[in-house]
Amino acid sequence: MLRKPFIEIFPDYSQTISLDLRSSLSQEQLAADPNMTEGELPYTKILNRLLPEDIRVLAWRPAPPDLSARFQCKQRTYKYFFPRGDLNVQSSYNGLYPKVMNSAARFIVGTHDFRNFCKMDVANGVVNFTRSIVSAQVSVMSRDPHMSSDSSDTSGYDMCVLTLVGHAFLWHQVRCIMGLLLLVGQGKEEADVVQELLDVDSYPRKPQYSMASELPLNLFHCEYEQGTQWYMNQECLTQVVRTLQSTWTKLNVKASMVRAMLLDLESSLETPVSEQTSCLLQGVRSKVYQPLLKRPTCGELERMVWLWVRGSLEARIEHYVKRQRLEVMGTEDQSPLSAVSSDCPGAGPS
Repeated sequence: MLRKPFIEIFPDYSQTISLDLRSSLSQEQLAADPNMTEGELPYTKILNRLLPEDIRVLAWRPAPPDLSARFQCKQRTYKYFFPRGDLNVQSSYNGLYPKVMNSAARFIVGTHDFRNFCKMDVANGVVNFTRSIVSAQVSVMSRDPHMSSDSSDTSGYDMCVLTLVGHAFLWHQVRCIMGLLLLVGQGKEEADVVQELLDVDSYPRKPQYSMASELPLNLFHCEYEQGTQWYMNQECLTQVVRTLQSTWTKLNVKASMVRAMLLDLESSLETPVSEQTSCLLQGVRSKVYQPLLKRPTCGELERMVWLWVRGSLEARIEHYVKRQRLEVMGTEDQSPLSAVSSDCPGAGPS
């Protein structure tokens, strides 16, 4: 007998999947009580025995046969972790939130057209870029342990986090939002640049800017309609905690070793350096910063939609030939579409 359990997994903490698995219960038992779990297979134990160590099942619960973990998710929470570095967050570790980046983040709360805050995925049929953000907040989550506990000074090694809660997100939306917030935190852009880019009538084309790195991005929680309770196996849960503790130990030992080296080297510097966040912005850093709203822009949505809806290869080739962006084929095995470059850097398939 097949059954569809709802499985909660990590590494990106609380992700959820639905899949069909065999059941030890009979068809008659499940027909009488679809939520029956007594005598069922130990799904968490079986799956964790087969999965690699960095992927673990936390819990499971019965699910309807037609349930989609992706499309029936009511709300998602993303977290993006980053060090303070040289960011102008203007707060100490006393419960206050970083004011500058927070003032920029609050503009995205609500329902907006986020075409300037994502990579357009028109090729896969995404032509509606209106999404709803429930909350957006930047906060200091932990202070540099080498700072005095009673000191109000800040450190580039303080750890911060952006928390975004929304119903659904566009392709690379969180990384684009974070890329803009980092520019605001660095003092290169004013906070209201976020509000201006949400005005798609004034700015229908996305300026060319770099996304933030994918490394600190974490899908932290997925929320669904209330259903049956989650079932956890205490033995499996204990092993998951042990695995995470082992991971924490290894990473923190390395971080402490590097921090000890930095403390020694930084004491000899005549001019302090706070470049902890510079590696989180992708792309080449120019010597002279060009304001975001004065940069070249990506392709216009309506034009991109027209190209794909029409579905004419000739029309696409003609379009890119006119823009002088068509590259010469190297081999006959190449697909014609592989020679068509994107209007926006980094917007190709991943």
